[in-house]
Amino acid sequence: RIVRGGAAERSGLLSEGDEILEINGTEIRGKDVNQVFDILADMHGLLTFVLIPNNQNKPAPVKETVIHVKAHFDYDPSDDPYVPCRELGLSFQKGDILHIISQSDPNWWQAYRDGDEDNQPLAGLVPGKSFQQQREAMKQTIEEDKEPEKTGKLWCAKKNKRKRKKYNSHRADDLDEEILTYEEMALYHQPANRKRPIALIGPSSCGQAELRQKLLHNQPDRFAGAVPHTTRSRRDGEVSGRDYHFVSRQTFEAELAAGKLIESGEFEKNHYGTSTDSVRQVINTGKICVLCLHTQALKVLRSSDLKPYIIFIAPPSQERLRYLLTKDNKNPKPEELREIIEKAREMEQSCGHLFDSVIVNTDLDKSYTELLRLINKLDTEPQWVPCSWLR
Repeated sequence: RIVRGGAAERSGLLSEGDEILEINGTEIRGKDVNQVFDILADMHGLLTFVLIPNNQNKPAPVKETVIHVKAHFDYDPSDDPYVPCRELGLSFQKGDILHIISQSDPNWWQAYRDGDEDNQPLAGLVPGKSFQQQREAMKQTIEEDKEPEKTGKLWCAKKNKRKRKKYNSHRADDLDEEILTYEEMALYHQPANRKRPIALIGPSSCGQAELRQKLLHNQPDRFAGAVPHTTRSRRDGEVSGRDYHFVSRQTFEAELAAGKLIESGEFEKNHYGTSTDSVRQVINTGKICVLCLHTQALKVLRSSDLKPYIIFIAPPSQERLRYLLTKDNKNPKPEELREIIEKAREMEQSCGHLFDSVIVNTDLDKSYTELLRLINKLDTEPQWVPCSWLR
């Protein structure tokens, strides 16, 4: 391959498929890539190549469109035995934005990491989507044979692995939702009159409810909560549309079946839920809707037209978490603290690719300041969102 940004591409004199015979008089034919690399490493100044051009009919060069993707997995080329050239492999982490500039090799795309273009003169190699799906499917099939299947996973974890035992490399489309690779993204600047809802996600006792309440209390003209739906009877003093939307069980179940409820639950034989329409009502007033949600709610929220900004509120260290909870007159047991931290780890592992930002709540006031900074940034800077949201 010809690497984008390299001397070979800039010269325009070398093409894929050319056979190199000599470099500066040194015979290359029959040598492997590593030997050629060592020879080139000792050469300086002008390089003269003797080669046999690739005489196959070459298609006219096509200027490839750059696509922007969000990585849904971590990648370290130093641990990848299949990368064609480790030195060119581009490491990245889940959540990084990659600019894919060439997909001419379907197995190994050429890319830059967002923000690194000036410091990365050569494009790096990253696994192509289909290639990554195929080898991950094979890897998971092997792991299944070693371990019993786990149950009770979060919705955003990978789906039932047993189906992948019948893996077929030609059915890549079926793997799109099973194996997380990349999601095509585009820049979006929210309109001044249509604010994106803020979804706070995290384990219990990590402070997301307190942060939400702080926003609603301190800036009621800017932030608001969505009025929930319920099937219970209205009590004295309650106003429909202010305290709750009081609906019949039949209406509630119809909304649930239609996928309009972001989340729902039952308490004392009555149903409660938050609908996309309730969030939309807040947006239509020009305010920012702030939600505290479970991870299961992200599926409906992200598939709506609401364009949520999702912030994960993560716990601090176990000792710091114990201090914060004790300060709030709680007396957590060590196993409860470990459970909160483990739950957060599971959430990040299973749903981290859906988070736009992460706040580690070491101090409520500092976390509140950081939360406001992130929200304010939505007004001043465009943000990466899934392309599907803008179609």
